Amino acid sequence: MDRKELLMKRVYELVHELKIPLIDEHVYSNAEFIGSTMTSVVTFAYDDDESVIRGFLGLAEYFHTIVIRKADRFYIVTPDLQFKLEAG
Repeated sequence: MDRKELLMKRVYELVHELKIPLIDEHVYSNAEFIGSTMTSVVTFAYDDDESVIRGFLGLAEYFHTIVIRKADRFYIVTPDLQFKLEAG
């Protein structure tokens, strides 16, 4: 299993375990991120270390928000920050 497939599988498992809402392409028809209001984009790179995924999902819990999957990346968007998780 390559790193991207492992990332997808593990994120879905942890989202279910932590009861964090996740929206993926099965639910939405289009997801756009408008960068004009964001002051920072923080990228998490998954390199077979589960703590990276747990840290990323912890932000969704902290900000009481959802996780959005677009292609092979996951996003958490707040009013002025965007967090992105991708395979490194």
